[in-house]
Amino acid sequence: MSDPIESPELPIKFTDSAAKKVLSLITEEENPALKLRVYVTGGGCSGFQYGFTFDEKVNDGDMTIDKQGVTMVIDPMSLQYLVDGEVDYLESLEGSRFVVNNPNASTTCGCGSSFSI
Repeated sequence: MSDPIESPELPIKFTDSAAKKVLSLITEEENPALKLRVYVTGGGCSGFQYGFTFDEKVNDGDMTIDKQGVTMVIDPMSLQYLVDGEVDYLESLEGSRFVVNNPNASTTCGCGSSFSI
């Protein structure tokens, strides 16, 4: 009997919902080279804020996660703040948006787009 092959644990999750939305947006743009870039910058009401953009490039040191035919890209500086987190896409009465569920954040603002460690 052989041992099951385990996939390596990724430092951040990319949900099916987020991947599906990325695929939809890339299809609308008619540019299959686009990737979802997730990043952290200084600012916002809590000290840091999450950012999302589409990018064709993957830079040296970037982490990529492929799911459902699309790629999420995170630079190494941002990744250190996002370890064990999850990138998701939510549709609610408040609107539709990409969100980061981040267990490393000690506080978050009311809108959920900024945080502190």
